Amino acid sequence: MQQWFETPPGRYLLAWERAAFDRAVADIFGYHALQLGLPELDALAANRMPHKWLALGAPHEKPDAVQPALLTDFTALPFEENSIDLVVLPHSLELNLDPHTTLREVERVLVPEGKVVVCCMNPASLWGLRQRRAHLYRRLGFGELFLPDAGEFIGYRRLRDWLRLLSFEVEASSFGCYRPALASDKWLERFDWMDAVGERSWPIFGAVYFIVAVKRVRGARLIGPSWKVSKQLASAPVPIANRSHPGRRDVIPR
Repeated sequence: MQQWFETPPGRYLLAWERAAFDRAVADIFGYHALQLGLPELDALAANRMPHKWLALGAPHEKPDAVQPALLTDFTALPFEENSIDLVVLPHSLELNLDPHTTLREVERVLVPEGKVVVCCMNPASLWGLRQRRAHLYRRLGFGELFLPDAGEFIGYRRLRDWLRLLSFEVEASSFGCYRPALASDKWLERFDWMDAVGERSWPIFGAVYFIVAVKRVRGARLIGPSWKVSKQLASAPVPIANRSHPGRRDVIPR
């Protein structure tokens, strides 16, 4: 992935994702934020939380933008339950051998109402079609892949189903990068008009999709302050009229 992001389509994709992450995380507040993988992209750059971590699944040069960096298994994060306010996953699920377990681990460490931001390649796109065609050609003994041969693409609806099963509620989603799967800057620039047309005409066929989801805790109820004392019933006697003797009044306690 690191080498591919240095190619023309890789730089084009990375620029769109950087802008998308900046918009998504800028107004998410809390104390602790975590990025899983892809140090080439500082997905937390626009976020203002005081504590940020970059978790890497394999040894990698540590960037200066996100400190400190952790080397860990994404399916067993070294954080307590309900301790992280924001988790971002730039291509971390599709490059993982066990994406569902990784997502379950993210749900564990997130606080109630915490947010997860996921970015994945879209298999239902021109880029995804070219990748599948390249895999077919490789079985026949020729052809090269357009995208990195790492992990497995996860469909947009499939990922939404995973999130729903883990009690996440999708807050926002978007697609981007509608230019054809071309390998040169010159031809990518010639088709820059397709970004605006694609976003308007066929939005679900972008090369990459973006999901922001919130962890919901069902049945949670706010507890009032312990110092609030309930009203006590009055204990003073109250006079009532005696029906058998109209002129007589009895007094009984309440």
